[in-house]
Amino acid sequence: MIFRKPNLRRATAALCIALGLALGLPGTNAAAEELRMLSGFSPNFVWYREIGPRFIELVEEKTGGGTTIAFNGPDAVPTFEQLEPLQAGLFDLLFTHPAYHSGTTAVGLAIDAIAIDPAKRREVGIFDYIDKHYQGLGIKLLSTPGTGTKGFRYYLREPITGEPGLQGRVIRGTVSYHPMIKALGGSPLNMPVSEVYTALQRGTVDGAAWGLTGAQDLKWYEIIDYMADPQFGQVGVMIFMNLDKWNSLDEATQTALLQAGEELELEMIDHFDALQKAEYDFLLEKGMKLTSFSEAESAEFERLWAEGVWEVAAEKSGSDAEALRKLAVDAGMSR
Repeated sequence: MIFRKPNLRRATAALCIALGLALGLPGTNAAAEELRMLSGFSPNFVWYREIGPRFIELVEEKTGGGTTIAFNGPDAVPTFEQLEPLQAGLFDLLFTHPAYHSGTTAVGLAIDAIAIDPAKRREVGIFDYIDKHYQGLGIKLLSTPGTGTKGFRYYLREPITGEPGLQGRVIRGTVSYHPMIKALGGSPLNMPVSEVYTALQRGTVDGAAWGLTGAQDLKWYEIIDYMADPQFGQVGVMIFMNLDKWNSLDEATQTALLQAGEELELEMIDHFDALQKAEYDFLLEKGMKLTSFSEAESAEFERLWAEGVWEVAAEKSGSDAEALRKLAVDAGMSR
């Protein structure tokens, strides 16, 4: 994908407005505006497919069609390299999981260890805390839609036969999974999801930690046989905006974007709970089987997950992550 240089955008802004093209460039006051969204997920992947277009629809509704959003996927910028282009203003919006930019900050990924209650997260100040943190990086937080009441499970080439359940296995997982994988006897390996199918097929990894939706789209059922109980944690994907772009918008547009983000959060939990059930049934129909960790290990899953996520967050973001944890624990929303 070819991007116009900033000076070229400025030079052509007046002409674009005159022609009625709502490009949404920084500094213009056009009545109609098109924002450029970068996504860490392809347009046909469930997390984007079910969340991204709905957010775009809500924004258009709440701005009376005055603000539209154009999609750009990971083919434009690789998933793990997308935060910097947002900070630089090459894109206006970013739809991602915060684990993908944990090298810059791990405060966002900590939301996966915080109970999936969007209204309470906002009420007790968790949303505002994360937003303020990212504003220090030149980014505005718009929404933290969850993908269901529960978030994750392990998908495995072979069934669990003992304890610890992942003993001797190499398991794909972003950094937030690593402490838990190690506690269960496994060796974590970070890799983009686009590489996981081949890694599972070749036996480079013995399994993958992943959400309760998405394995169907990724077609893992073609090459592995097991999905493991129990489920654990929450998935908190996020929608961000370049802070300079945010500050250039009028108050009505800002309000519309925030309302769209909040409404999106409330809609997605039940929506994804239904999708999770449908995907589970589909995977069983395709021949995948359920395997389970021992009762003793299963009873520890939520603690292992939460403590592991907070460990990673504190290691990478220090006191900022520790203050967020205190806020969440005091509100009864985390361990």
